[in-house]
Amino acid sequence: MSTQAPTFTQPLQSGVALEGSAATFEAQVSGNPVPEVSWFRDGQVLSAAALPGAQISFSDGRAVLMIPAVTAAHSGRFSVRATNGAGQATSTAELLVTAETTQPNFIQRLQSMTVRQGSQVRLDVRVAGIPTPVVKFYREGAEIQSSADFQIVQEGDLYSLLIAEAFPEDSGTYSVNASNSSGRATSTAELLVQGGEAVPAKKSKTVVSASSQTRVETRSMEAHFESSSMQMCVEGGVVSHQAHMTPPRVPPKPTSGGRHQSPSPVRRAKVPTPAPVR
Repeated sequence: MSTQAPTFTQPLQSGVALEGSAATFEAQVSGNPVPEVSWFRDGQVLSAAALPGAQISFSDGRAVLMIPAVTAAHSGRFSVRATNGAGQATSTAELLVTAETTQPNFIQRLQSMTVRQGSQVRLDVRVAGIPTPVVKFYREGAEIQSSADFQIVQEGDLYSLLIAEAFPEDSGTYSVNASNSSGRATSTAELLVQGGEAVPAKKSKTVVSASSQTRVETRSMEAHFESSSMQMCVEGGVVSHQAHMTPPRVPPKPTSGGRHQSPSPVRRAKVPTPAPVR
């Protein structure tokens, strides 16, 4: 396998922590060979002396820094650097430690939408709160977990649910629950996924026209049959045709197993007129 420089597929996220609570920074990194990870605070390499009690781990590309109980002195800029033989990458985020708390508040709420089957869907919310709220997405009351089909992404205070390809069965009520130690807030919206091809109005009109055309063709056939149905008369050995003046008839449908035969013409022989009696 060829070498690959480190890349952060999930960067660090800035946050606000309540004084005395735990604060966690987490990032996902890829690269070949497996990168080495280092942490920094305000540009200085983190050490056990600088952050007593801090826990640092790196496994399966997941880099984590957890501070069990933060104080105002922990506020600052934290960075994680990943390095291998092909290069390096850095991700940075801010930590603000405060003694004040505020309950979650939706700066941007979920929006209802209607999409076509196969479309990509993105449901966004923006949430504020101290400490940083825990945000979860639900569909019809069931929590949605990140997967190949449903991905939950956070960028600062923006939280998004991405549906790679929507199907009619994805329709329903979606909600977002944001909670912290001060309270919780919920935002709800409807998603409608329309399946199949929509029938345009002009296509419906075409269907009606086809039906009308069928009726016109039927009347044309009757008229043609009327004009072709002639009455034959024998006069002095000469056969002549006269228009059939009786109401037109629609030929009966052929019976099963045989072809339809046209009605036989009516034949009439002229009787000589008797000579007058003198």
